[in-house]
Amino acid sequence: MDTSLTPPGASPAAAPATVVRAGNGRRPGFGTLLAVDLWERFSFFGMAAILVLYLTAAEERGGMGMAPQSATAVFAAYMSLCFLAGLPGGWLADRVLGARRAVLLGGTLITCGHAVLAVPAPGTLYAGLLLVVAGTGLVKPAMAAMVAGVSGDGEGRREAAFALFYMCIQVSALVAPVVTGLLAERVAWHLGFAAAAFGMTAGLLQFALGLRRYGEVGTRPTRPVPGPEAAALLRRAAGATAAVGALLVVPAACGLLPLTAVLAVLGLTTVALPFWYLRSLRRSHPPEGRRAHRLTGFTALMAASAAFWMIFAQSGSVLSLFAERHTDRDLLGFEVPASWFQSVHPLFVLLVAPLFARLWLRAGPRVDVPVKFAGALIAAGLSFLLMAVAARLAEHGPVGPHWLLVVYLLYSCGEIALAPAGLALAATVAPPGSTSRLLAVNGMFGAVGVVVGGQLFRLTAVLSPTAYFLLLGSLVLTTGTAVACGTPRLRRLLAP
Repeated sequence: MDTSLTPPGASPAAAPATVVRAGNGRRPGFGTLLAVDLWERFSFFGMAAILVLYLTAAEERGGMGMAPQSATAVFAAYMSLCFLAGLPGGWLADRVLGARRAVLLGGTLITCGHAVLAVPAPGTLYAGLLLVVAGTGLVKPAMAAMVAGVSGDGEGRREAAFALFYMCIQVSALVAPVVTGLLAERVAWHLGFAAAAFGMTAGLLQFALGLRRYGEVGTRPTRPVPGPEAAALLRRAAGATAAVGALLVVPAACGLLPLTAVLAVLGLTTVALPFWYLRSLRRSHPPEGRRAHRLTGFTALMAASAAFWMIFAQSGSVLSLFAERHTDRDLLGFEVPASWFQSVHPLFVLLVAPLFARLWLRAGPRVDVPVKFAGALIAAGLSFLLMAVAARLAEHGPVGPHWLLVVYLLYSCGEIALAPAGLALAATVAPPGSTSRLLAVNGMFGAVGVVVGGQLFRLTAVLSPTAYFLLLGSLVLTTGTAVACGTPRLRRLLAP
């Protein structure tokens, strides 16, 4: 849900207390942070591009030999946990560690996770994925705080800084699958994971070498928890993590607990969490008058957005498998690696984003948040209806790559419309002092879509690919149509 399904917590809301100031409008350390984030996203997208392909590859080819349904569910659980990890990670960065130490610790965990995955030995898969999840949860919110700090005062300057970061994410998402996919599919799967580890190591070293450029930004927690209380909370967190590992992860890795049971527990937790979180937020900040109506409209749109992310997140799983097994990838005698198709989406984002920015300016208030959400959902639904046609044709032999290219174009248009609008809506309707939490809720509904999509792919055990794409496409298209029809009421709810 970077976006580009970027994990929650990576928002401009969490600004550190101290800001570096410089003359002539320059931002000391901003370029270094830009490079660090580029490397971190390189490692993330590089691994995401090859994970499902590795899980489904035959054991004689160095893969895990999983059924596509199980592999897709594992991928969805991994992605949703990356979303959710931003909640505790952001809290630790804000209250206990400080942004700098959170980035250093999180980057180390990500590097170790990729390194573990690069070891061709049994039992490394889940340990490596959990290390990457834990590190991502620390790095993303802490990096956002660092960026907000070095960007200086002024909303325009800060928004420009985050816009530049968003474009760098797309550059990483464009390059990473090409590098890791070539190594993984043409040489060895574990070498692809090693390339992702190299990317995070490079970013970590660059961050450490540039620490002096950040001034006092991120050196201390913004609202520190007293020492004894922090130590107690860290002990509880460590105990809870150990308990989860002992009860779920280790037994699953050893084959003592069915993988489906673990994924079901994670899925139910993910789906329930954002609604529980919103309820707790209402209790801590009881809304009154217009604010209560705006939160109602926000909740309705966030629930609808989960349907978009349900489709969107299957790019790295369902569509990767379709590219590998049902797409003609021959290009002048060279077989294009299936993972390279993951670079198409960020390329389209880079190309199309300026056009949409001009469109929003010309359209003005007529194209508001409900309209953008409806358009994104309709585009996502149409993409899977298009995939249903492609899957039907693929029953008679591989289809041309243009089917996937058009689908990724629809994805890109939908993301550009929905992702920034969702973040802006969360910041607008948030009760005082709750902006970061509403931004986190936005990401949590993305996680809901990711995990639901991963579980729904199990239907392919009884449904043909054509029927599966048709079912999900129709469901999301219906959701988008409902949002479009309900736009007048949503506008009334969201009105200031």
